[in-house]
Amino acid sequence: MTWGDGTWGDGTWSDGTWGDGTRVVHSTPAAPGEPFLAGPVFASAYHLGGEDTYGRAHNPTWRALEVALGGLDGGTTVLFPSGMAAISTFLRVVLAPGDVVMVPGDGYYLTRTLVAEMPVKVVEVPTAGPYPSFDGVRLVLLESPSNPGLDVCDIAALAEAAHAAGALVAVDNTTATPLGQQPLLLGADAVLSSDTKAVAGHSDVLLGHVSTSDAALAERVRAARTTGGAIPGPFEAWLAHRGLGTLDLRLSRQAANAAALYDVLKAHPAVTGLRWPGAPEDPAHEVASRQMRRFGGVLTFELAGVDAVAAFLERSRLVFASTSFGGLHTSLDRRAQWGDPVPEGLVRLSAGCEDTADLVEDVLRSL
Repeated sequence: MTWGDGTWGDGTWSDGTWGDGTRVVHSTPAAPGEPFLAGPVFASAYHLGGEDTYGRAHNPTWRALEVALGGLDGGTTVLFPSGMAAISTFLRVVLAPGDVVMVPGDGYYLTRTLVAEMPVKVVEVPTAGPYPSFDGVRLVLLESPSNPGLDVCDIAALAEAAHAAGALVAVDNTTATPLGQQPLLLGADAVLSSDTKAVAGHSDVLLGHVSTSDAALAERVRAARTTGGAIPGPFEAWLAHRGLGTLDLRLSRQAANAAALYDVLKAHPAVTGLRWPGAPEDPAHEVASRQMRRFGGVLTFELAGVDAVAAFLERSRLVFASTSFGGLHTSLDRRAQWGDPVPEGLVRLSAGCEDTADLVEDVLRSL
């Protein structure tokens, strides 16, 4: 169908000039008489003869969100019921026994756990490098900014070097989000994301996706989803699509809150090791400012130890202990408890959408 000046099909339907807010609000066109966002389609079986055949392979609610996310990522999207389902399926598609995979040693701990259990050779490299030779490597998996350290890497330069050696490049873009960074346009072969976080944004959905500009790779990932059965629920997909419409607004407030918190925490005597790529003095800022479109609401810093973190959370009225991030509520997570190789007092703070003055006052009082 056509709508306005764009097209509706396998990719984005906008004319490419719209801003972020317009793109997420109008991620799905609607004809006269139709709702702004069609409700979820609950079906396991279909009358044969149309596009849909069986509920494990097709669902209109998935496709609507896949088109929306694909338009933001700049590729074709395949939706999954969680971020780990997206990552694990992608790894099974592109890796064979004996392959060499390079992963961030400071990245998400479950990704490292997953590849360690696969019949492949794993090379761990810090996100900020230095990177060894890519010769003989099948897949370079990057995470920028890294979780939880918020280091970044030069995606374009690493993709060029990896491709020269015959390696694929995938980027976990969960922290940056599709509005914050577009790895496919920087040369990556695939983007992986936990949409449980900022994309859905309301702490009520588990979801993930893989996007790629390689149509054949997208079809292999989609076929693996159908065969393996790692399919998203239509209601969860609909909730995430509804949440996507406010992504621009939420990211803007979260980034403003992160900037305000950075300003008051950088000289606070109880805080050390403060990181936020959006700060000009941050070690990651130079590279981040070249490849990121916005810096998000996640900060990392250290308190004195386990007791100091517990005391902070007990005093705070606005910051909740949670192991997720990217939601409406400001949350804080002590990462060592999950197996990250970090100091016991290192925390990841995900700035939410509270009023900035209220959040800053609460954090300072709690410290």
